[in-house]
Amino acid sequence: MGFFSKLFWKRDADLVLALDIGTEVVKALIFRVNRDEGLGVVVGVGRVTQKIGNMQSGAVTDISGVITSAREAISLAKNKAGVKRVEKSIIGIAGELVKGTTTTVHYERVNPEMHIEIPELKMIIHKVQEKAYQRIKRQLAWETGQTDIDVKLINAAIVDVRIDGYHVLNPVNFQGRDVSMSVFNAYAPMIHLGALQTIADELDLDLISIAAEPYAVARSIEVEDMLDFSAIFIDVGGGTTDVAVVRNGGLEGTKMFALGGRAFTKRLAQEFLLSFDAAEQMKIAYADGQLSGEESARITALYADDCRVWLGGIELSLLEFAETDLLPSRIFLCGGGSALPGIKQALMSQEWAQGLPFAKQPQVGFLQPRDIARITDTTGELNSPRDITPIGLANLALLDHIEEEKILSGILRRSMESLERG
Repeated sequence: MGFFSKLFWKRDADLVLALDIGTEVVKALIFRVNRDEGLGVVVGVGRVTQKIGNMQSGAVTDISGVITSAREAISLAKNKAGVKRVEKSIIGIAGELVKGTTTTVHYERVNPEMHIEIPELKMIIHKVQEKAYQRIKRQLAWETGQTDIDVKLINAAIVDVRIDGYHVLNPVNFQGRDVSMSVFNAYAPMIHLGALQTIADELDLDLISIAAEPYAVARSIEVEDMLDFSAIFIDVGGGTTDVAVVRNGGLEGTKMFALGGRAFTKRLAQEFLLSFDAAEQMKIAYADGQLSGEESARITALYADDCRVWLGGIELSLLEFAETDLLPSRIFLCGGGSALPGIKQALMSQEWAQGLPFAKQPQVGFLQPRDIARITDTTGELNSPRDITPIGLANLALLDHIEEEKILSGILRRSMESLERG
């Protein structure tokens, strides 16, 4: 079964599984598709803590261990949903080698008086995708020192189309000389994708998509005027921190670095001579304000250096996006690691904000499940920023379904399938 050969829906398949295989926790979310309204209704949720050796920096290191945890999480979700079987699924992927970037191609038409037709549009999109693929290959080669890393396109979205400088939603039948098209593409190494495919096969799941998690989170927010919406999304997971930058309604790119909540847990384990599980519970109690004043103050001081290191990773991630324009001043946090008090405080520090070209002092807030478009929770279990990623994956599965009949989305999807075969 190909990764992306199942990007369609059968009439009788109204249950879908969103599976977030995190470094610390596997989260399974079962939702029912309401086709008439284009909504997803969550009917079951399951969470299972991973064993320490199952994942490293967002990547699978023990396939059998992950399968065991995922099977348990799915079973919990199915029991709560009152269903026996869910076949179709979307699975999230993270890790430092998962790359997301927006590529722009400027195309000068020979005859500007002719209307743009589908064949010409296909050619332009193909040029964008070829350029994006070569760009990602060069970036990975530079970062790893290996020139033969096999990567696969996992997500693509058209960010912006302009004709002679004017923004259009669909260029078909327009006239003009200069066509500019920007497409966001997310790529992942085949070794990571192969591990997820094996997990899906062992769990008897029919993959409709594998999605870069920061891409799913960033696309899950909708506002009234998306063309004016700009923000930075930061998902602090167990093994990685994912950063996504949206400008003027379009996803400009994503970055990931291998520092998340697990590093903070290890610091407590070392300092207090605790087991990893006991240190994790202490970290959660600290984040919830349940420790004594003395213990809390000690941990705050202990985490100060760790937060500065983490903030350095955020700064490096944002520097590339700051090369061409001011950074968005709205920052949205999510993920289990975002609950640590020092994370938000670090992002609100004057010194850090002055070191990057923000238009104004950043405003930092938390994404909540109610902020995600098109997903309704009937379980009452999705109530914190830690739940955003699986809800974002569910939203993305719905979004692919809603957009699959649109002309641009259809051409882009076929371009993805062509690259997959090639």
